Amino acid sequence: MTKPTLIVVDDNPESLAVTAGALRRRYEQDYLVLSETGPETALSRLRELRAAGRPVAVIMASSATTARCGAEFFAQARGVQPGAVRVLVVPRDGPAAPSLRVPAPLLRDRQAAAPVLRLLALGLADSYLPAPGAGRDEGFYGAVSALLEEWAHDAAPAWPAVRIIARDGAAGVHHLRDVLARNSIPYVFHSADSEEGRKRLRLAGQDGSVLPVVVTYTGEVLADPSAEQLAAVFGVAGLPSELADVAIVGAGPAGLSAAVYAASEGLSALLLEREAVGGQAGSSSMIRNYLGFPCGIRGASLASRAFEQAWSFGVIPVVAGPVTTLRPGTDGFTVRLASGSHARARSVVVTTGASYRRLTGPGLDSLLGAGVFYGPIASESSAFSGEHVFIAGGANSAGQAAVNLARYARQVTLVVRGGNLAARMSHYLIDQISATDNIDVRTNTEVAGAHGSGKLEALDLISNATGATETVPAAALVVLIGAVPRTGWLPPGILCDQHGFVMTGGDLACGGWPAGSWPLPRPPFPLETSLPGVFAAGDVRHGSVKRVASAVGEGSIAVTQVTQYLQATRQRPRDADVTFSRDVPAAAPPGRSSRPRPESH
Repeated sequence: MTKPTLIVVDDNPESLAVTAGALRRRYEQDYLVLSETGPETALSRLRELRAAGRPVAVIMASSATTARCGAEFFAQARGVQPGAVRVLVVPRDGPAAPSLRVPAPLLRDRQAAAPVLRLLALGLADSYLPAPGAGRDEGFYGAVSALLEEWAHDAAPAWPAVRIIARDGAAGVHHLRDVLARNSIPYVFHSADSEEGRKRLRLAGQDGSVLPVVVTYTGEVLADPSAEQLAAVFGVAGLPSELADVAIVGAGPAGLSAAVYAASEGLSALLLEREAVGGQAGSSSMIRNYLGFPCGIRGASLASRAFEQAWSFGVIPVVAGPVTTLRPGTDGFTVRLASGSHARARSVVVTTGASYRRLTGPGLDSLLGAGVFYGPIASESSAFSGEHVFIAGGANSAGQAAVNLARYARQVTLVVRGGNLAARMSHYLIDQISATDNIDVRTNTEVAGAHGSGKLEALDLISNATGATETVPAAALVVLIGAVPRTGWLPPGILCDQHGFVMTGGDLACGGWPAGSWPLPRPPFPLETSLPGVFAAGDVRHGSVKRVASAVGEGSIAVTQVTQYLQATRQRPRDADVTFSRDVPAAAPPGRSSRPRPESH
């Protein structure tokens, strides 16, 4: 088997020898370690390796070597070896530095750290780590091993759990591969028209008339399997018949957190997910602002770790299609899946999340994280100093982002589909934008596409008035065109705002909600919905912060309130039980909805 390559780039012969030597001592048995003295020779070597069909796992470049051409080097390296993890090696400085887990220059000299932070913020470098110290440096080796684990997740696995045999580009195959990847299930794809694919079909006893064919690690052969069949293979399809203490619907950060805390507190917890753990965060290529991960962590890795943690506490996971209905009853609630199966629980936590509305157009998806961003990026605003940044959106979030980014960027352009800002943006923000010299607004305009080799370089803008398309240079595109909550499956007794986000706690008692929208003498718990015993946490909730950390926090808080609810319910005499099958409130306040858009989780 061909060894993957680790390549070190450093124009300082001494530090190059130290880093390459450290890698060889620990990894040479499984990896080919190469060293290059500059970016140009490194790019030539990367092209040679690609031509030879040799995979490159990690590219380590000295931050000093790439100080002047780091963006260009990493962008070109991404184009040559897109699967390689790109890492900046920051030199240690001073006698105390080797004992620090964070490189000393980043602690002492913020100006010297600016190029490093810029490359990380733009997504051109995946991580950074301090150069190895003398002798046995387990901190360095631990960081490198973590990077290799990340690379191996996306590389062809040595021991796949699933083999897929199908025709390239066939309908549904991309979705199947995506679901496996998002659930961190290692797989290998074989084209049905290749020699290896035909061989695999023969071994599986299939003639190729029905595709795709899936062969699992157990030897089971599935022809054109459903999601439920695949889930059953990995033990996440069966619903228990017993009444659970809590059913958690949605396995994003809030749902996973709720599952971990519920099970660790001794509650019987059922975790229901329609497709893949992690939610929107699970598809993030890198989460850089989550506490405890200074170099960031892939969303799928964070989700996978949380899922394992929940499972180890005894959570019952079910990944077998969407929940379509939630029905209250005298002893709790019944949740029913699209497959027709159902489960019962004394309480429910809704953590189905929300998804940012996406732009469609050539080049946008391929540059995601490399100049194209969804959602606010306030923590990385300074990385765009001196650049021209575009923001797609015309509501308050877009205006706030524009004002913030204008502090750093040379120019900020708001791309607004409508004819003006007044329709969706607060007046104070419009005033701020008008008073800021380096913000301009392009109304009746939409983003139609993106261009760039490894990083965003230009955008296609189309005029809604004339239909003309213009290509303009751009360093970054921030997309803030709203989010859609996954709440259409909820019963009408659960009140939502005008956008479909679930109302909870004190919000139920304000804003003109109709009398009787809360049926109990006690006030609702802060995360409790208008249906007692049903709670909401994370992005699906009205007023949530839309951050991974806040979703995790809300998931744990929801479980505390679930525990209080269950204790109160068990202590209450039977004749004092709440009748959950109450009617829908007679009317919702103007502009608000008691029934979200039709949609299942």
